[in-house]
Amino acid sequence: MEFSFIKTTSELEALAEEWNSLLAESITNVPFLRHEYLSAWWQTRGGGEWENAELAVVTGRQDGILTGIAPLFLADNHDGVPALLLMGSIEISDYLDVIVRERDLAEFLSGLLDFLADSTPAVWHCLDWFNLPEASASLAALQNAAEKHGWKYQQESFRPVISVSLTGNFESYLAGIDKKQRHEIRRKMRRAAEYDLPVSWYILEDETRLDDDMDAFLNLMSNDPEKAFFLSPAMRPQMKNAAWAAWKSGWLQLAFLEVAGQKAAGYLNFDYNGHIWVYNSGLDQRYLELSPGWVLLGHLLQWANEHGRTEFDFMRGDEAYKFKFGGVRHFVEHVQVKR
Repeated sequence: MEFSFIKTTSELEALAEEWNSLLAESITNVPFLRHEYLSAWWQTRGGGEWENAELAVVTGRQDGILTGIAPLFLADNHDGVPALLLMGSIEISDYLDVIVRERDLAEFLSGLLDFLADSTPAVWHCLDWFNLPEASASLAALQNAAEKHGWKYQQESFRPVISVSLTGNFESYLAGIDKKQRHEIRRKMRRAAEYDLPVSWYILEDETRLDDDMDAFLNLMSNDPEKAFFLSPAMRPQMKNAAWAAWKSGWLQLAFLEVAGQKAAGYLNFDYNGHIWVYNSGLDQRYLELSPGWVLLGHLLQWANEHGRTEFDFMRGDEAYKFKFGGVRHFVEHVQVKR
């Protein structure tokens, strides 16, 4: 396998078609590894999370055919140590990994470590990879490759992720969750339908409204003090860039609940690979008596069931409401490999 670095944005852009084709067959096929998402992420370095970073993507080719991608960048990690991290790290990309078919995984990771040992600057001290799914085959393969090279491998559970398996039928989905919560979801959706003011919801379908609806969504997010702090001057354009990247590739789901034409709640999701990935949400505190977040979530779960989606992934964070909707806890992992 022949390895090489991608160190410029023009080289990165040229990989778009091959990148996404390989991702479709990769061990981890998630929206956060799509070329358009990571290109948007790189424009702002994750909404300003990384001020000083150098692109260091590594590709592996067999007979000229793209076989593996390690989407890396070089920066001082949060411990102040020069490290190679996965693009998308850490805070705004819930699942990350290398991009490679399972049959090529062991060869790719072993060759990757050989290549990095010989080709990267001496200032590099470790691989510092966050948000790898706990079920990813790359974890065991990376550990084996590291041990063969005499390098130290460390792994720890990083953060919980919560997801719901869908049945394809909203009523059977509801029947599978706690009885008390099932009645609560139905009650709140029924109360919204019978509210004194007209209540409606929609998923954005008109591209000309995307900028305005994203502004409205970010305003809903900013009603939460923690989310308002998160939405720094660099993060706002990052969120809009990510939404546009997803829209242009056909996997954005931006949804709102409206009360008398006023946006009461919003969800920014990714509709990708048969799953709904819940990226963020916001609501207007004036409508709390209506439980607008729950009502909109109920409609989105019903839509996902009716449209053949197999999983509703709330992603990182173990907030209580996720379990009330039938969520099951898993983890994403943090791995360090030190040479």
